[in-house]
Formats: sequence, C-alpha cells, structure tokens
Amino acid sequence: MPPLELTYLNGPDVERLALTDDEILDAVEAALRAQGEGRTVLEPRVHLKPDPAVDGHFNVLRGVVLPLGLAGVKIVGDFHGNYRVGLPSELALLTLLDPGTGQPRAIVDATGITEMRTGAVTALGARHLAPRGARSLGHIGARGTAYWNVRLLARVLELDEIRVHSRRPESRQAFATRLEADLGRPVTVTADWESCVRGADVVVEASRLEQPEPLLRTDWIKPGALVVPYGTMSAVELSRTAIMDKVVVDDWGQAGAGPYGALRRHVDQGLVTAETLHAELGQIVAGLRPGRESDDETILFWHRGLSTTDVALGHALLTKAERLGIGQRLRYH
Repeated sequence: MPPLELTYLNGPDVERLALTDDEILDAVEAALRAQGEGRTVLEPRVHLKPDPAVDGHFNVLRGVVLPLGLAGVKIVGDFHGNYRVGLPSELALLTLLDPGTGQPRAIVDATGITEMRTGAVTALGARHLAPRGARSLGHIGARGTAYWNVRLLARVLELDEIRVHSRRPESRQAFATRLEADLGRPVTVTADWESCVRGADVVVEASRLEQPEPLLRTDWIKPGALVVPYGTMSAVELSRTAIMDKVVVDDWGQAGAGPYGALRRHVDQGLVTAETLHAELGQIVAGLRPGRESDDETILFWHRGLSTTDVALGHALLTKAERLGIGQRLRYH
C-alpha cells in the first residue's frame, strides 16, 4: 500500500486563508440546502463532562455532506472560565474523512470554523426569517461566535442600529470596539439586557450562563421581530414560544435531544414539538418550506450547531489551501 498523507491546517493557516464573508455564507448555505434535500447524514451531538467541578464540557459533532464527499468529526471544548487563563471559551478540532473508505483527509483547527459557521447560520436564518427592511439588532453575548453573528448579519441585512451587551463591562466594550473597526459603523454598548433588545427587529441571545435563568423577557420582544436564542443554558421565559407565529430550528434531531439548549425546557414540557415546529432551516433554504411570509409574523429561530456546516467550512478551507499552497502534508500511514 502506498503511503497515506493528510493535510494539517493550524490556526495561523486558517487565519492566512481568510475566508471572505461571502465564501463563508455560500459554503454554509450549500450545506443547509443539502440537508434540506436529504443529502447529508447528521447525528445529534453528544456531550462529555470531564469533571463535575469544572464549568465546562466537550461537544462531539458528527456528520456527512454527500455532495462534498466528506465526513467530519469535530470536538469542541466549551469551558466558560477559560478567560481567566487567557484562553477562548471554545477550542475545537475537526477531522475530515473520506466517507467511502474512512481515509483521513485533513485535520483542521476548528476554533475559527465554529465561530464562523455559527454566525453564518444566524445570518442565513435572518436572510429568510427577519422582517423585511430590518434595521435594528440587539445582541446579547460577546464570545467568539458573537462577533461572526454581528459581522455576517451586517452583511445580509441593512442595519442602521447595532446594540450589544454582555455580562462583563470590559468584554462588551472590547466587542463593540472590534465591531466598529471592522464594520466601519457605530455600535451601541448597553448596560443591561432590556435596553439592548427591547424593540429590536432582530434579537440574538448568545449569553454564557452557568445555569438557566429567564433574563430575556417575552414582553421586550417587538411584534414581527426575529428572535435567535442559542445559548447553552436557557435565558428565555417559558412564555416565549406563545408569542411566536413560527418556530424554526436548524435540526430537530438535536433540538429534541440532550440536556442543553435555549429551548430545552420548552421541548421537555411539550411547548415545542415536532408537530408545532414550522420547519428546519435547511428545508427553507432548499425551498421546501416557506420562510417569513408576512411582516407581522414574530419568529423564533433556535440553532444548536450543525456538524455538516463544520464539514462545509472545512472543505472550503481545504480547497482554498490546496489552491494557495497553505498548510502541511503529514504522513498518516
């Protein structure tokens, strides 16, 4: 048997490849479309809690995108207190494999992938579900995925007002400063949740709670708004789904399983079911289900993260790396 090699893309490689906003959105949109058309294999994530005394866990995501000819397994650590030791709260590694033979194709630093694909799913959800002419965004949370939420939302929507809030004053101010520099527009930092989200056309909740706490009040939500909660621990009230005309998820298999997620209690108490669910986003992207049909609709979009979008961005990076000669070839076998 001839030697087998794989490509290794480390963090600096991923930064050098510098996927553009449109490259990110196009790759993730293609994966969502493939999911809607039934051309993916997507298994619910599983969790590994290494130590009950530590505020964190590992997520293990697995999926196949058949049109790309790639399978992927991503392990991402989610440790809230990492800022105390100078580390991101989320660190991830993606392995890409041939789905026909099992041969490893690449190992990729997926920390940036996790952030980019999360932001892309938020933005693509807004493309199909936000009110027409949405101008204002209220964003809770300042972690790595939050940056890409706002950046890519600003790409797909014509936002006039961006408000941000997070628990620590220093993090929310640094977040706003970075956004202002990269987007070239002012960003308002708020001191509390209510002034951030009340009356916004689009509300994104990406908080980092240590335990469920209903901090995002239902009566702050403007009729006709799009609300996107995806924190690991729920920050929404049980009454939230009662005001929604449509509830959309990225994948019902993951929404209905596991201990975590913004709508965990809603599913457990039967407030969100497969029967009351409007659609998965992939079905909307593929044109199989409608997105927003009226400016009066108040819509909730809950996403938990798709392994298939990790594979799609891994493929985009690998393809660009091969073209530009970036990365290392490693002997596997």
